[in-house]
Amino acid sequence: MGDILDQLLGDRRLSPVQRRIARYLDDHLAEAIFLSSVELADRAGVSQPSVTRFATVLGFAGYPELRQALRPFVLGERNPSRANDLQTAIDGEIENLRNVRDRLADPSSVTELATRLAGCEPLPVLGLRVSSGLATTFAYFARRIHPDVRLLTHGGSELSDGLHAARRAGAAWLVAVILPRYPAEAVAALESARELGLRTAVITDRPDVPFEADVILDAPVGERLVFDSHAAPLALAMVLVEAMADAAPLRTQARLEEYERMTDRAGVFVDQPGRLRT
Repeated sequence: MGDILDQLLGDRRLSPVQRRIARYLDDHLAEAIFLSSVELADRAGVSQPSVTRFATVLGFAGYPELRQALRPFVLGERNPSRANDLQTAIDGEIENLRNVRDRLADPSSVTELATRLAGCEPLPVLGLRVSSGLATTFAYFARRIHPDVRLLTHGGSELSDGLHAARRAGAAWLVAVILPRYPAEAVAALESARELGLRTAVITDRPDVPFEADVILDAPVGERLVFDSHAAPLALAMVLVEAMADAAPLRTQARLEEYERMTDRAGVFVDQPGRLRT
């Protein structure tokens, strides 16, 4: 191994899989410091969890921290040091976003769902407790391009009434945001929606969630702070809105132009030239 990795490895004994990762880093360090753990795993011919375990064997919380420690050696920075805890949390979010980006190499799961949602009127959107913020953001932007988005962020009889009303009005799908910790009432609402004949699409943090849905769009949450951070699920939700806009381009154009005229007349925003007003 090279001097840099020798310093990090010390006298640790590596497994055969870990040696493959170390060998790839040793041969391609200048390139590897810009790769995600998924990309490094692919290049080294190992699994992504193996890359994470390799980093923890070296004493790091995960691969983003190892990558951060290696960069100064390649980029010529003086006094290299590990990232502090707050930087590490952001590194984790960057890794989560890379994970979402990599999986969008095949966007069909998003675009196919978006086509169905674009044609669903009304479109109910569910989010309870911590998930209500992301559900509200999704619904806010979806309303700019969709004629009837109905936001459901309160539980109890109000939630039940909202699901029944949407179904009676012709809804075929329910979009739900269910992030950890998963509210029991939100999971129960999915079951109620299916009993009403609605299909369900859920934005959540992982594919193996403890509830059922017709479509699951997963993006990992950041877990390095006291409370979870949701940069990757938010990005995935906005990608879904974008795909919905693309699924009905003429309607999208007409609604956005109408919205701009309305906000101009009402003086809703302080003008910022060159920026799209939302």
